Amino acid sequence: MALKRPSMLLNLPQPTRIFTCLQCRSLHRLHAPTQRIPKPTPFVPDVQTFLTLIGRKLSAHSAKIPSWEALFSLSGQQLREAGVEPARARRYLMWWRERFRNGITGVGGDLKEVKDGIAELRVMEVPSSRPMDREATLTKGAGMRKVVVNVPATVALPPDPAKAAPEAEEGREGEPAPARAVAPPVNFNAKDVQAIHGVKIVQANNIAGTGVEPVKGHQGVARLKVKEGLWEQRRGHKVDGGERRRAEVRYKRRVQEKKMAR
Repeated sequence: MALKRPSMLLNLPQPTRIFTCLQCRSLHRLHAPTQRIPKPTPFVPDVQTFLTLIGRKLSAHSAKIPSWEALFSLSGQQLREAGVEPARARRYLMWWRERFRNGITGVGGDLKEVKDGIAELRVMEVPSSRPMDREATLTKGAGMRKVVVNVPATVALPPDPAKAAPEAEEGREGEPAPARAVAPPVNFNAKDVQAIHGVKIVQANNIAGTGVEPVKGHQGVARLKVKEGLWEQRRGHKVDGGERRRAEVRYKRRVQEKKMAR
């Protein structure tokens, strides 16, 4: 329930009332509760990575925010004084940090096994009690279901195709092409497996999702890297003058089209 202003304050002259209200606001800011600072995660370990993920070129302002604590404690006025411009960039940054504070992240925010900004994803079968998983199919066993999990990196990065020798890719004449590599097994406890949000399994054994890159030569294995704008919420664009003027703009256009049709 909102508190009402004292009647004595309402009886004050207008200039005095405004000055008193401004004083009250400054006192409220001084006594505002301290915001909780979330801990860095394996996928978001520092300020630079956070600003890179949320996009809109905010990574250019990383030098203006000295620490992780400052990222989640600086006010809008302090960000402005630090040089984070324009105002919509500050609002976007503050919106995203509140989401992160409340545990809302983009793809990869729940990953635990991350090294140098790269996480390995793999399709695995885990026990399932769902009725639809009781019978075996061509792609899974009975009583099992497929999920995408995050595992420690076990597959070496594929070689750069631009630097690879042509004969190594095609094989020598008269020799069969090299067999497709199989990803080494990973030991894990099925009870502790947690499915990764924001990704899905397509074509029985392929991992798809925003920013997901399959590892060539290894079926059911993919990687997710920290990249610019991976979590970006893109701004909309105005159509026919925007929401307020849309009806007016379209009406004038119809009138002009009728005139031209005569």
